[in-house]
Amino acid sequence: MSANPRRAVCPGSFDPITLGHLDVVRRAAALYDEVVVAVLHNPAKQGVFTPEERRDLVLDTCSGVDGVRAEVFANRLLVDVARDLDAGVILKGLRSGNDYAYELPMAMMNRHLSGVETVFLPAAPEFEHVSSSLVKEVVRYGGDVSGLVSDRVRDALTERLRPQ
Repeated sequence: MSANPRRAVCPGSFDPITLGHLDVVRRAAALYDEVVVAVLHNPAKQGVFTPEERRDLVLDTCSGVDGVRAEVFANRLLVDVARDLDAGVILKGLRSGNDYAYELPMAMMNRHLSGVETVFLPAAPEFEHVSSSLVKEVVRYGGDVSGLVSDRVRDALTERLRPQ
């Protein structure tokens, strides 16, 4: 049985989801019948939010986008996640040539392991500079990340990271 070519999996840690991620998910939802945001969890890495909190923030941020759902996956190869979801494609957003250089070998390995293709969507220019890591750093030092993340994500980050 072949995978559903109308279902895409959009993987990431989403710690936290940014408006750049949302832009990619919205654009993917216009191309595919269903987009599964796969919140990947690596127990070796300490995140700001639990995987379940990240999933909930993804669901809240993407609530107005039809055909999108989010699930948590831990200790799994992405190709196994795609296979379990019956996804026909892995979809990744790229902010720069550095992202492409990092993602291309993984895309080639995923195709080698499973035959699943990776589709790259370039970031919208207004989000090329936005990353979860940078957003967290700005909040840690008291900066305002409005316009880079949803209000709920901003408030959750402020509660967790801002010095009192």
